[in-house]
Amino acid sequence: MYLWIASAIHFFWRCTDISELLINEQIRDKEVRLIGEDGEQIGIVSSKEALKMAREAGLDLVKIAPGAKPPVCKIIDYGKYRYEMARKEKEAKKKQRTIEVKEVRISPNIDVNDLNTKANAARKFIAKGDKVKVTLRFRGREMAHISTSKHILDDFAQKLEDVAVIEKPAKLEGRSMTMFLAEKR
Repeated sequence: MYLWIASAIHFFWRCTDISELLINEQIRDKEVRLIGEDGEQIGIVSSKEALKMAREAGLDLVKIAPGAKPPVCKIIDYGKYRYEMARKEKEAKKKQRTIEVKEVRISPNIDVNDLNTKANAARKFIAKGDKVKVTLRFRGREMAHISTSKHILDDFAQKLEDVAVIEKPAKLEGRSMTMFLAEKR
């Protein structure tokens, strides 16, 4: 029991060190490649000497590239560095946009006006930046006329060709034929 707890604590301690950057006394390497506070290359020095230089400058020694041989360390203000990295991540999240897939369902015996209405709905989805999945659903005896119904999806894509391109062409899957449309770049 105690052995399991000790190994779990050791595992947790190691994971917290790996997930965050190592700073100051946490750096246990003999030699490190040091970068100064202004970004100039100082060279390969012992970690004790690098820590001493960071203390003299009133800053922290941070291991930036632990996988390099020797590891790369930089003399910076760690609090300020973490703040800037968090700000960059927040800005990157703001600029991200998730693309949703909206579905438009039609049947083989759809009328022209109904097809135009569905095409206008798909046009709105594409204008918002979403992808559109057009599904042509077959029920009962409509399954016998699959080959003659493909032109409906072609007409649908032709109505939207000014704003959309066919990402995946029409494909029969079970009782439905699907086609994906995406915004024209």
